[in-house]
Amino acid sequence: MQRRFLGPMAAGLSAGLVLTLSACGDSATAESGDTQLKLIVTEYGDRSGTSSKRYWDQLIGEFQFEHPDIAVDVDVYDRGEVDRKVADLVKAGKAPDMAQIATYADYAAEDKLYSADELLSIPAQADFIRAVSVAGTANRKQYGLPFTASTRVFFYNKKLLKQAGIDSPPKTWDELQADATALQQSGVEIPYGLPLGPEEAQAETLNWMLSAGGGYTDNIGSYTFDAPENIRAFEWLRDEMVAKGLTNPSPGKTNRKDVYDAFIRGEVAMLNGHPTLMERAQEGGIDFGMAPLPGREKPSTATTGVADWMTAFKQNGHRKEISAFLNFVYDKKNVLKFAEQYDLLPVTNSAFDEMRSDEAHQNVWEFLDQLRTAQLYPVDKVSWAPTVRDLRRQIGTTVEQGGNPGSVLQALQREAEATENAN
Repeated sequence: MQRRFLGPMAAGLSAGLVLTLSACGDSATAESGDTQLKLIVTEYGDRSGTSSKRYWDQLIGEFQFEHPDIAVDVDVYDRGEVDRKVADLVKAGKAPDMAQIATYADYAAEDKLYSADELLSIPAQADFIRAVSVAGTANRKQYGLPFTASTRVFFYNKKLLKQAGIDSPPKTWDELQADATALQQSGVEIPYGLPLGPEEAQAETLNWMLSAGGGYTDNIGSYTFDAPENIRAFEWLRDEMVAKGLTNPSPGKTNRKDVYDAFIRGEVAMLNGHPTLMERAQEGGIDFGMAPLPGREKPSTATTGVADWMTAFKQNGHRKEISAFLNFVYDKKNVLKFAEQYDLLPVTNSAFDEMRSDEAHQNVWEFLDQLRTAQLYPVDKVSWAPTVRDLRRQIGTTVEQGGNPGSVLQALQREAEATENAN
């Protein structure tokens, strides 16, 4: 199935510019220009009117109006496919010119990527939000250009809390446990949604580590899975929440999507959530509130930050053309437009400041306020990809009856260190 159309500004380019959308692989092909760039990106919308391809089609049309000698061919893949697709292409010697993916460290370690200073103007590099751009840096060079970001905040169902006699969201672990107990007694099916299943266990895990004063790494970047604070967090979850029936059954088999869906159905009263949960909850008629994550003794001062990375491969030697395109991509208006369309956070200071000062974006201020102090995954480490796969498989066992958080986290620590040393 194919749809052919002229992009928003394509009519003014040349008779040779045609954009083709393919339902198979969501490919958008621009057939014009002296140099053709291949770009692979992640799908952030659905397969109907909100697909990311609409954003890229328009942006490419505008870019080619200014750069008729550069064509850009875009493929859009689902989140679960995109990294694997890029890896397969790189392995086959057919690397794209650019790819927007979740990790970059292994390609950087193999000297397959251009660095930011080879691509972006100095103002464009300086405009990245520091907390995010630092995570894109390996061996003191930035290879991962942040493209989108998100943080996690505490969501709660106002109606369910009110029915349980709760006036305000919990600020500490003890308050969370007390509120969950009151919600359970009032008949709420799942007082707190705890997704430690394989879909995205790393985000919920990091939230709890941070709320205990721990994290995945220390301030010099060494792994700290088995830190006492991290072990304490999962012992508390096991004993004070899961064992008392205050969470969903079998958290280790429950994915983020499962608890989001249950929150929208009014079955979950409290959970840690991503910006995209806002629109879904509104559409579901849920009257919800948002707050900082509860901490061990006070509200958590940090939350999980997640970013996707734009990478540029050296294989085809199109550095000059890639540079022109990426400097256009990171223009403030383009960064803002993408963030607005998909309820994500802008990765540049100029776009951040504009969104934070505009009351039209007040719904994401809670997330924005967390971004500059958010803790991102250690994606600069080649060892992170295999380590996070192990974590997704194992972390859910820590909160089961008889689970041993110390043993699981110590095993993850040993495996992470061994993989890191091997690299």
